[in-house]
Parts: sequence; structure tokens; C-alpha cells
Amino acid sequence: MSQLRTSPPPPDAEELHVWVLDSTSELRLLRAGLIEAINTHAPVSRTDLADIPDRMVLVATELATNAIKHGLPPTITRLLRTRDEFVIDVADHDLSSVPELADTRPINAGGRGLHLANAFAVEVGWYATETTKHIWAVFPLGS
Repeated sequence: MSQLRTSPPPPDAEELHVWVLDSTSELRLLRAGLIEAINTHAPVSRTDLADIPDRMVLVATELATNAIKHGLPPTITRLLRTRDEFVIDVADHDLSSVPELADTRPINAGGRGLHLANAFAVEVGWYATETTKHIWAVFPLGS
């Protein structure tokens, strides 16, 4: 199994919005809220963002789904922003496992959310606090 970078997200990231999720039925609210928040806080037009919002929504949904299904509730998804980047940070309360890239699973066996995050984000990492485990992904503010 491959390892992810172990560190908090960029220290200058400002929290813009938080979603607290208890079930997968709330993912549609996350997706809609995330698009609205990205449109509100992006310093460029939707056209200049190209497919970045779509990538962010896909990664946030994948990471939140994994946290809901395999972690301990509640799942906390945050949108953060630095001067040049958006950051998605997804946390759950299961400190007993370490996130790893599923290198050896068959493609149809699931466990590919971190691979999608790695493919669509500029950077992906994770860290733990005393009560939560976080996985974060960084996206540019423009194409």
C-alpha cells in the first residue's frame, strides 16, 4: 500500500464553510452547498475555474462517502481557502485506521476515492488530532 503525505493542510488556509454529515443521504446537500460556496468565494469567474469545481465536488463526495461508511460519525467536511488554492478537508472520528491508497484491490472492489483525489487535486494529505482523522485535498483557484 502506498502512503499519503502526513501533515495538516496549508497553515494559511481560512475556513469558509463546514458541513456536518451523518449519512450518505446528506451528500446531495454537500454537493449543492459546495458549488454555492465555491462560486461565492472564488476570486475568478466560473469560466476561469474550468472543471475545478466539478473535480472538487467529486473528491469531496468520495472522501465524505468513505468517512461516512468506514469512519465514526459525524463526518465533518470543510472548505478552506488560501490566497491561491481551495482546500477540501474531510474528518471522521475513527482514529484506529490510517488512510492508504488501495493499490492492490481490483478496480471494481471500491477503495479508489484516494486515487481520485490524487488524480484530481494538486496535493493530498492526512493528519490526526486527538479526536479526528482528516484527509485533505488542494485545488487551484483557476485553471
